[in-house]
Amino acid sequence: MAEQIRNNNLLKGIATILKELRDAKAISQEEVYNDTNIHVGRIETAKANPTVSTIAALCKYFDISISEFYKRVEEI
Repeated sequence: MAEQIRNNNLLKGIATILKELRDAKAISQEEVYNDTNIHVGRIETAKANPTVSTIAALCKYFDISISEFYKRVEEI
C-alpha cells in the first residue's frame, strides 16, 4: 500500500478554519462529535488527515459550501 500524502500546511489551515467555524457557533468538540460522529479534535490539532467525505460532512454541518471552506483555507 502506498504511503499517504500529508500536507502539514494544508492540514493546519483546515484545522484553523474548522476551529473558527466551531467557535462562531459556540459549540464544543463533543457537541460536534455527538451530532456528526466525527472526532474533530484530531482534525483541529492537524493530527488527522481527513477524507474529502469527512470535510464535506463537516461543511454541511457548519452550513458552508465546500468551495467556500477551501477558499478560506487558502487565504490563511
